[in-house]
Amino acid sequence: QVQLVESGGGLVQAGGSLRLSCTASGIIFRFNAMGWYRQAPGKQRELVAAITRGGSTNYADSVKGRFTISRDNAKNTVYLQMNSLKPEDTAVYYCNTRGSDYDWGQGTQVTVSS
Repeated sequence: QVQLVESGGGLVQAGGSLRLSCTASGIIFRFNAMGWYRQAPGKQRELVAAITRGGSTNYADSVKGRFTISRDNAKNTVYLQMNSLKPEDTAVYYCNTRGSDYDWGQGTQVTVSS
């Protein structure tokens, strides 16, 4: 059974930083491209960052230059370093494979105050 467990969210002031982690089990992690997604209240879930098996990355325009996705295959973990946070980054953040192939985890809440 696949499990995706996100952590690291919290309340931060605008301009601050957070580092999110997501540990996956039940999949061969190193074979999968991974993504970080977010869903703000009243909005659809969106992909904000993705990383391929080989470590190539891409980002949504709204987070480019502020967020960095990385992975540690030995730990089955994908990270999202978020800097220069803005109130519009407030959302529940989730990880999944790049194709969102598996059931979503519980996510981790990120709240950015102005």
